[in-house]
Amino acid sequence: MSTTSLKLPDELKQAAAEAAEKLGVSPHAFMVEAIRTAALAARKRSAFVADALAARAEVMESGKAYPAQDVHDYVRARVEGRRIAKPKARSWRG
Repeated sequence: MSTTSLKLPDELKQAAAEAAEKLGVSPHAFMVEAIRTAALAARKRSAFVADALAARAEVMESGKAYPAQDVHDYVRARVEGRRIAKPKARSWRG
């Protein structure tokens, strides 16, 4: 495991120490977990954006998409336990 020095403003260091104490962990463990959580969130956000851009490219290329109302009706029916046919993609180009 490598060592990293972290310079924190005094009030942030104090806030981290207080939060760590309330959680029953060391300030070091608290900061390691905070960094791990932030890194994981950044990775997930990046993957989400990449998936969204790929989906957009697919829609732009195919010219087909699902009407929002059809999707809402489908999801509502599934939540209520009703069987319903999946919506069909339709051309949105004029």
